[in-house]
Amino acid sequence: MPDAAYTPVEIMTVTAARRLRNGTVCFVGIGLPSAAANLARLTHAPEVILIYESGTIGAKPAVLPLSIGDGELAETADTVVSVPEIFRYWLQAGRVDIGFLGAAQIDRYGNLNTTIIGGSYGAPRIRLPGAGGAPEIASAAKETAIILHHSRKAFVEKLDFVTTAGCLAPRARDGPRGRERPATVITDLGILVSDPAAGELVLVSLHPGVTVEQVRAATGWDLRIAAALETTPPPTPVELAALRGLQARTAAAHGAPTGSE
Repeated sequence: MPDAAYTPVEIMTVTAARRLRNGTVCFVGIGLPSAAANLARLTHAPEVILIYESGTIGAKPAVLPLSIGDGELAETADTVVSVPEIFRYWLQAGRVDIGFLGAAQIDRYGNLNTTIIGGSYGAPRIRLPGAGGAPEIASAAKETAIILHHSRKAFVEKLDFVTTAGCLAPRARDGPRGRERPATVITDLGILVSDPAAGELVLVSLHPGVTVEQVRAATGWDLRIAAALETTPPPTPVELAALRGLQARTAAAHGAPTGSE
């Protein structure tokens, strides 16, 4: 079992935050991606450049935003530009180093679903928020990091809807158009990366106390395991203090802390 000194969500958030460095340009999604990106800014990467879809560049929120339109982002940003400029000048021009995304479902190739669960597009069992900028971020950012809870409901053999295309692989030519850029998936159980040759996700690291059997049981396909499986370094006291402080400020400002569920 994971160390009682921290929760599975905390190690997931901390692990994602560690991917960012000073000077990294990060296109941020709301929720867990935003929590991880801002944790990096508050700890080891104070000069990370956070971009949100609403047009804020260099946002430095004191609390986690409720949405991309949260005034906290514009008030703390270095500058605010139009949405077309964010996508054309920054993202499509190759100026974004990494995109931090969430999802409701993911398959073995890193295809994402944020559109519907069950039923048909016109009559779904659950209607999700939709694509937003995720398809463009995944296709144009130099690297993509996907942050989500690890369960069979999320890690599925077949998506209910392909919102965002995953990695290129030797699959049928009529499949979703993929991308060649690397993808990393960070969950509350471990870390998976896309195999450049096959495009398929491979488990490369387990969080402390988690077993391969647990990860396999939470995955809806026959998961590939790296030959040299690593163990994720646990959160440090400094990282935990910063994350919990951020969540406490968010709770005081908004109620439930965004990205800590």
